[in-house]
Amino acid sequence: MAVVATAALPQTMEALARWATMLRDSLQRSQGNTEGMVTILGSFDHRLSALEAAMRPTQVRTHAIRMAHENIDKTIRAADGILSQFDLARRAEAAVLKGPHEDLESYLEAVDLLKGVVRFFSSNKNFKSSEGVLNHVNNLLAKSALKIEEEFRQLMSTYSKPIEPDRLFDCLPKSLSPTKDDSEHPSKSLETAIYRAPTLIPPRILPLMNDIAQQLVQAGNQHSCYKIYRDSRGSALESSLQKLGVEKLSKEDVQRMQWEALEAKIGNWIQFMRIVVKLLLVGERKICDQIFDGVNFNKDQCFSELTTNSVVTLLSFGDAVAKSKRSPEKLFVLLDMYEVMHELQPEIEVIFEGKSCCEIREASLGFTKRLAQTAQETFADFEDAVEKDSSKTMVYDGTVHPLTSYVINYVKFLFDYQSTLKLLFQEFETGSETESQLTVVTMRIMQALQNNLDGKSKLYKDPALTYVFLMNNIHYMVRSVRRSEAKDILGDDWIQRHRRIVQQNANQYKRVAWAKILQTLSVQGAGSTGSRSSAASDLSSSGASRAMIKERFKSFNMQFEELHATQSQWIVPDQELRESLRLAVAEVLLPAYRSFVKRFGNLVENGKNPHKYVRYSPERVEQQLGEFFEGQQ
Repeated sequence: MAVVATAALPQTMEALARWATMLRDSLQRSQGNTEGMVTILGSFDHRLSALEAAMRPTQVRTHAIRMAHENIDKTIRAADGILSQFDLARRAEAAVLKGPHEDLESYLEAVDLLKGVVRFFSSNKNFKSSEGVLNHVNNLLAKSALKIEEEFRQLMSTYSKPIEPDRLFDCLPKSLSPTKDDSEHPSKSLETAIYRAPTLIPPRILPLMNDIAQQLVQAGNQHSCYKIYRDSRGSALESSLQKLGVEKLSKEDVQRMQWEALEAKIGNWIQFMRIVVKLLLVGERKICDQIFDGVNFNKDQCFSELTTNSVVTLLSFGDAVAKSKRSPEKLFVLLDMYEVMHELQPEIEVIFEGKSCCEIREASLGFTKRLAQTAQETFADFEDAVEKDSSKTMVYDGTVHPLTSYVINYVKFLFDYQSTLKLLFQEFETGSETESQLTVVTMRIMQALQNNLDGKSKLYKDPALTYVFLMNNIHYMVRSVRRSEAKDILGDDWIQRHRRIVQQNANQYKRVAWAKILQTLSVQGAGSTGSRSSAASDLSSSGASRAMIKERFKSFNMQFEELHATQSQWIVPDQELRESLRLAVAEVLLPAYRSFVKRFGNLVENGKNPHKYVRYSPERVEQQLGEFFEGQQ
């Protein structure tokens, strides 16, 4: 194997030598080609440089021409833009000079076009004509602002007319209509009351007014816009109140007024408050919000100023009533006024929202609290007045005293105001249940009345009439409580206790009025037989004489006639009580009289003038008892 390898080596070396020679020749040829190409390329570069030098003037002219075309295009476009702005300005100027009255929408569009022209030339002040155009257009805008202001004034004047009362009454719920029966307290039906807001300004006009307000404020005429709106709507609102019948009354006016007239005016005031708040003020707030929607404008302050006079007029009258001299009859109108203010307060808070309306909200809330305070003080005054009533009015027939009927009716009216009284008590957070407070107050008033009646009963010289008077009046209290809502407040214990007092007074009357005549009919030790002989023995055994019997009959006749003459003038107005009292008298008088006539009648009947002594049969006595307490003259 080694010998074969050695023999092949010279061949391999020879082959490598041939490859090396071929490679060297190839490199030499490549170098020659490269040098040739470099020479050729150098020649081309020289030629291209010469060509470029020759073409440069042409390229410069071509670039200049292209730039000139571009500038011409830009200039034409700018000119078109400027010409279009001039055209817009010319068309807008014609509309502006014509005025907004015939076509307000087109007028406002023209104003917007002019504002666009101002924006265009303000951003292109390098135009030679910019300054002149801007001055001209700004002058047009100034004129347009005056014309818009005048149009706003005319529109506000046209659509700010007072509303007739009939239109307002038609918007009220039926329960509050002036034509409804006022015999029932209205508050029970107010929860479902529906108010239909009147149209103060036609809805189609409101968007235009909003556009005008925008234009005025943007033109810097906020003050004019503010004043025109405030004065127009404020005047319309005040005129509506005047047509309704709202008057400006001072505290002195209220003090001088007779109660009947004042009571009528308070009733009207309550109606006015609902109409003004729920219809007029709600409507005013709504149109104010719509007209100034999206306008950079203090609408709350404007609304506050236009409504202040009207609100103050209403509250000042109520305040004068609250501050006037207190009297019991004013309590119920104070409660009515408090009730309506409490009802309206949440709505007032919404209508007069915002910092600018704070004073009106606080005035309303302060007035409501003042009414509550005055009502509570009047409550206390009433209790004191009942206890200390010193009127010398006497009911000579012993019937129900006017004070009693007045107080009971007063208390019954209070129960129509239970929900209002509950709110009233809550105002002062006494910490106890409002129902128990009402119970305590009612019981105190009843006790004050009872104390006063005790004092008045002592004015009677006849003690029997004292008890009849107390019986009648306490019975009237009990009966009235049983038939009213006061029963649930005062309770069965109060009723039963006072029924016993009625019975005690009836028993006292019977004892005091009839004790003497019953004593006349009593003969100590008298027997029970009815014959003449037994009557004679009764006389001898009892020590009674015929003359004594005659005197007893004469005394009975005289006393009974006197009692009949007096007590038939007395009155027990309640039929059931009257019959009960007559029966109680008859139950003790008739048996005693029958027994006396049966035992001793024979002793006088056989003598001279028997009718002089036995003047009344038992049946006649019973008949005449039926005439007692009838108030006969």
